[in-house]
Amino acid sequence: MSSSRYAAITGWGMAVPQQVVTNDDLAQRIDTSDEWIRSRTGIAERRIAGPGEFTSTLATAAGREAIERAGLSPSDIDMVIVATCTPDRPFPATACAVQANLGIKRAPAFDIAAACSGFLYGMSVGTSMIQSGASRTLLLIAADIFTHLIDWNDRNTCVLFGDGAGAVVLQATEQPLGLISAQIGAAGEGETMMAVDAGGTRMPATPDLLDQGKQYVYMNGREIFKHAVREMCDSAKQAVAEAGLSLDDIRLVIPHQANVRIIDAVAKRLEISMDRVVVNLDRYGNTSAASVPIALYEAVQQGRVRDGDYLLLTAFGGGLTWGSSVIRWGRP
Repeated sequence: MSSSRYAAITGWGMAVPQQVVTNDDLAQRIDTSDEWIRSRTGIAERRIAGPGEFTSTLATAAGREAIERAGLSPSDIDMVIVATCTPDRPFPATACAVQANLGIKRAPAFDIAAACSGFLYGMSVGTSMIQSGASRTLLLIAADIFTHLIDWNDRNTCVLFGDGAGAVVLQATEQPLGLISAQIGAAGEGETMMAVDAGGTRMPATPDLLDQGKQYVYMNGREIFKHAVREMCDSAKQAVAEAGLSLDDIRLVIPHQANVRIIDAVAKRLEISMDRVVVNLDRYGNTSAASVPIALYEAVQQGRVRDGDYLLLTAFGGGLTWGSSVIRWGRP
């Protein structure tokens, strides 16, 4: 980082819906099985939002916990960023609903839409806001309810996704903590590899389009896999090099939880043993932008992260978007 001002992570939180849907539950609805899903994805169960659970309610719960863990009150927060591609409404920003829910008065609030890479984008934007002096105490939340975009009759996609939110508080410090280096990127020419077509200005939702299922996510899984492994590895190596470190200096790798085969492939290419990689998608599935902060939260709570540790976060998502960050853990 070029600035002597850093953005330490001083609080962390997560929230997932109450309802658990197992692979066996799905096998009662579609032609699949627990063995088929586990062997291809590594997923055993996922959390599904129910009535009264929105992106903003999950984000609010995760944000509230992060603020409390930081030892702060909502009045201390001077900016709110929500990374999501499943907002409560087309507009206004879901961050505005979260700001109101938490009682954070008049702080700027906005969303970032970078699909599954949203938290990595948010870390870069949030840290830049603190480095510029625009913020001193920032709440960054990544939250998605992807299951509302799922055709539950499409076994290629419905087995993959779950819902959730993860949050961090970033606070200004002169100590070299928080985001040390970051590499984010995009390849917009691949936007149709994974997308939802209906509901925007290009294709406003109409009864006819809804009948065609255009409101549901579709993806080219094979192409996404190849791009994800390549871009996550390349950006991870660049981020580590930019931090002036080697992969041996990294305590834990916290990857986007999309598919255990992608995670395995990334670990092999980086020559990192799986005991240094955080994996929890067996219990949550792919929670989109929320997957990295949820995995970070659990690693911290399990005592796998110590002050001074370097963590490598890496993700890939629709857009196509990707990002990798090196984080130095610790509170100022």
